[in-house]
Amino acid sequence: MIGYAQLWAASPSDWVAAGVAWRGLEAPVTRRRSGLAERAATLRTGWSGGAATRAGGRLDGLRAELGTILPALVETDQVLAEFAGRLRVAKGRLAEAVALADRTGVAVDRHGGLRAVPPTWRGPESGVLPAGAGARLSPSGGGGGGNGGGVGSPAAVAQVAAALREALALADVADREVAGRLAELTAAARSGWVQRPPPGRPTDDATPAAVRAWWDGLTPAQRRWLVLHEPARIGPRDGVPAAARDQANRLLLAGHREALLAERRTASASGSGGRSRLRRIDRALAALDGLAGRLAATTGPRPYLLGLDPRGDGRAIVALGNPDRAHRVLTYVPGMTSDLADVPGELGRAARVQDRCTALAPGDETAAVLWLDYDAPDFLPEASSPAQARDAGPDLHRFQEGLRATHDGPAARQTVLGHSYGSLVVGSAARDHGLAADALAFVGSPGVGVDRAGALGLPPGQVWSSTAGDDVIRLVEPPRELAGRAVLATSPLASAASLFRPDDHRLWFGHDPSDPGFGGRTFPSGRGGHTGYWEPDNPALDGMARIVLGR
Repeated sequence: MIGYAQLWAASPSDWVAAGVAWRGLEAPVTRRRSGLAERAATLRTGWSGGAATRAGGRLDGLRAELGTILPALVETDQVLAEFAGRLRVAKGRLAEAVALADRTGVAVDRHGGLRAVPPTWRGPESGVLPAGAGARLSPSGGGGGGNGGGVGSPAAVAQVAAALREALALADVADREVAGRLAELTAAARSGWVQRPPPGRPTDDATPAAVRAWWDGLTPAQRRWLVLHEPARIGPRDGVPAAARDQANRLLLAGHREALLAERRTASASGSGGRSRLRRIDRALAALDGLAGRLAATTGPRPYLLGLDPRGDGRAIVALGNPDRAHRVLTYVPGMTSDLADVPGELGRAARVQDRCTALAPGDETAAVLWLDYDAPDFLPEASSPAQARDAGPDLHRFQEGLRATHDGPAARQTVLGHSYGSLVVGSAARDHGLAADALAFVGSPGVGVDRAGALGLPPGQVWSSTAGDDVIRLVEPPRELAGRAVLATSPLASAASLFRPDDHRLWFGHDPSDPGFGGRTFPSGRGGHTGYWEPDNPALDGMARIVLGR
């Protein structure tokens, strides 16, 4: 059993650093694979015959062997990062227990021993508190011990003892699990990392629950074979756990990047396509590199790449923290003009809500997911139509069902948040398909496709909305009012919103969800325009975090 002093001294950041070190080997391995590909291509231009064929085959084999290392590095990083996250939660619970002792007049020694302190006790006593705890003992007050017990009472001691046991038990379970997973990784590396699975794959229309049941029937070696050899099937599949999807999609990301680099070399050498082709390739590479840079971040919760499609404007699903293990899961759907190049910035918004959740509830683990798996409108005329939101509905529905299917342990509280046009995506999915969610939240909404909160399939008390007083979205009348469109497109006079807003509180896509007549609940927002909801001093940020936490 992990002891009190052990948990107090444990450093989650050290485990994160160890995982980052393993993940850092990806770069040299990837460079070596790319180098082999370039040399093989050079050889093929001037060498032919049997020896050339055998040499090319050997180079391809070496690339394949190096490829097997990449998901192993990612998996090791995942295991260590997840342990660090659970260790943070246990330490948060430990800090809460010490704070409870402080409030209830219970002394905690360096080994976790407890004793009641008389209400008249004042001043420090040597050896009473753990080194570096920073906790203080209240001299005479600060809350009862619970269950009718007063300060320093036996009931207070029992309450603190229970809180300490809970924190230590969480750490102990996490420690045993990570030890087992690392032992399995070591054994697999020695005896056989991958094994071809039996025939049969879930059909494309299989439910996420059916996909999860199939996945659970495979051995770890068979799952790793699928990640390595069928990443395009595993990466986007709802019902496959987040860890496996992350491994597969990181392989796909590397593959897409290699393909673009090869296309660029060919275009530069042949001169075909001209500057426009090279600009297109460079834009696509920049978007992938921006995503890769965010995935390589060494601070904050570990990113999980749950979906990637670089075609067109590009799409991606990225989670901060493992949603399969978190107590609270936020799915954030961004709005108009969002594309693959915007992922780092949009993910920053999700991270701010997650950070506030951690500050409010350090003893709970919250994961935040950026869901950009739809074709967001690029221009105002597109955004005036609900078509792209309707098209996104089935995919958002399946994704949320997948989160339910792959979650380990008791069900997490799931919240879906939509901003701007993304709020219409969320509302349309909830209206037409249903969403596996415990709460819906909208900020800066042009309407969510319904006129009453009750039409979204959740209790109205779990439907929330906030619109800033200076948000330009307030200027928008329904599409039939051409003047409303012109105002949204050109007017900076957000303060004059009330002059343009119709009396019936109708926006482009239904009744304003931030109006009491909609039937949901509202939370406050400061003045930050259409994109200021995530600013640190905006009360909307605190509101979003409390909705995610269920507070």
